[in-house]
Amino acid sequence: MDFYLLLGVEREATVADIKRAYKRLARKYHPDINPGDRVAEEQFRQIAEAYETLIDPDRRHRYDRVGGSVVTLETASFGFEGFDFSVRVSGQAAPTFGDLFADVFKQRAGEPRRGSDRGADLHLQLPLTFEEAMRGGTRQVSVTRLVHCRVCRGGGHVSVAERACQPCHGSGVLKSTRNHMVFSRPCGSCGGTGVLSEARCPACHGRQLETLAESLTVNVPAGLHDGARVRLPGKGHDGPNGGEAGDVYITVHVEPHPRFRRDGDDLHLTVPIAIHEAALGARIDVPSVDGPVKLRVPPGTQSGQRFRLSERGAPSPRDGRRGDLVIEVRLVLPPLLDERSKELLREFGRINNADVRQELS
Repeated sequence: MDFYLLLGVEREATVADIKRAYKRLARKYHPDINPGDRVAEEQFRQIAEAYETLIDPDRRHRYDRVGGSVVTLETASFGFEGFDFSVRVSGQAAPTFGDLFADVFKQRAGEPRRGSDRGADLHLQLPLTFEEAMRGGTRQVSVTRLVHCRVCRGGGHVSVAERACQPCHGSGVLKSTRNHMVFSRPCGSCGGTGVLSEARCPACHGRQLETLAESLTVNVPAGLHDGARVRLPGKGHDGPNGGEAGDVYITVHVEPHPRFRRDGDDLHLTVPIAIHEAALGARIDVPSVDGPVKLRVPPGTQSGQRFRLSERGAPSPRDGRRGDLVIEVRLVLPPLLDERSKELLREFGRINNADVRQELS
């Protein structure tokens, strides 16, 4: 296996040429970009081995002199990579297999997941009068939500001029030791390239999101009842790592009406009537959500009797169909302010002397 051919560079390639070639190939074959792809994983292992060999002057010199592969296991990505067995340790100082793999497991466990997550939902309250709920219409609500940063477009970083990576000092590798063992792994800051071409976004400080206050238009369907919810899709918090936005849920609170009582889409109303209207019949004005309407009270109407006016109730938020207006009449006796009124009632009682309590006997 020719390391120069593997990286696609000439034998006279400079260190910068080798780094650029490795950066290009690492982006294509890295195991995190190709999860579960064994072919890409093996390809990346060979690319990393070639890079580690050719980037080090002494190892490159030995490789050029012998013309073969220099065995190295310093890339702590999978298998036994990441361990330098050039120094043998025996006795009590020899590390166990648990010691050998501890750093690898810690590294994998500590790597954050970079998947796109859906943003959180927002919940708001919207007070409405009874009349506003019956009419419906549009309302404005103010929200403060997290949106993808407009400077870095939600990436958390912005492009800058290339510079050497400080954590690995431009080598692309971070090394650590345990006893006499040497461990190495690709630098997480630069992805093993040794150079940085991005910087933390100055606007969101790398958090990917910024706060935005805005006004939203809410279309309120006519006939909403107290506790109903209106959903505004995609108007909640934006998700991290480019995730989609959550929703806004608006809970409607309808003020009770002093006269109407709602039952489903029907409206109930109690109307007082005088004794002569109940006895002789009448046409009376009753209120409705559309304004006054006429109700025919037949002769002999009893107190508590109910009448139904079709399609005079609340509109359905689903299909707009109207409920009914249910009217209950209550008999109200007039005040007897003079003897003439009293005498008329006595005369009425003598003429209509049927026992209204006979059902109780």
